[in-house]
Amino acid sequence: MNLKLDQLSKSFGKKSVLSPLTLDVSSGEFVALLGPSGCGKTTLLRMIAGLEQPTAGTISFGEETLYKNGKSVPPEKRGFGMVFQSYAVWPHMTVFENVEFPLRVRKQPKPERRKRVQEALELVHLETLAGEYPGKLSGGQQQRVALARGLAMEPRILLLDEPLSNLDARLRAELRREIRDLHRKLKITIVYVTHDQKEAFQMSTRVVVLNDGKIEQAGTPEEIRANPAPGFVREFLAEA
Repeated sequence: MNLKLDQLSKSFGKKSVLSPLTLDVSSGEFVALLGPSGCGKTTLLRMIAGLEQPTAGTISFGEETLYKNGKSVPPEKRGFGMVFQSYAVWPHMTVFENVEFPLRVRKQPKPERRKRVQEALELVHLETLAGEYPGKLSGGQQQRVALARGLAMEPRILLLDEPLSNLDARLRAELRREIRDLHRKLKITIVYVTHDQKEAFQMSTRVVVLNDGKIEQAGTPEEIRANPAPGFVREFLAEA
């Protein structure tokens, strides 16, 4: 199923954060929302997740309307997984319990929970650390826990908000490869927010460049590299 944003906009008081924009995300795509700080990409992701209410426009997934005319499907009923910039793991829970938590909230049967958690931990190479507490893990391992928690839900879409920005360069490169490989293996739809051009171009199947609340250009990494739109996109790519 496709995710469709139609004339979506957001204002805080009199300040416009996102101009009306339209974007379709096809099933199985890896779409990177790329742009400088303050361009509106995280706000856009939070609206897709249901954590932020649009000012106008519609959000739909397949035949299901997620937002229209002030009526919104709550985040927990959208079936989307979210991974934040901060690791957001609970220190008093083991790795297994952290990944299991959203499944327990959904009251899924214990055997199914255990199966899903085990599979998710294997995907991110943490199966041997299931009984450890986050305090004993590196930053990269903690972010893998957050990623496993998102995957264990078997989300309809996985949303990632600058998940690698708190890691050092070596770990960022390592997790870039792992997330890209997970996408190829699972064929899951991913929307990924980043200000890092290398991340966007190396990982995604389509890049959407935002600036000042507007989509400046969208296309495959190869298309944008070969023919950056004049003005902002060309200047932004030249800064890398």
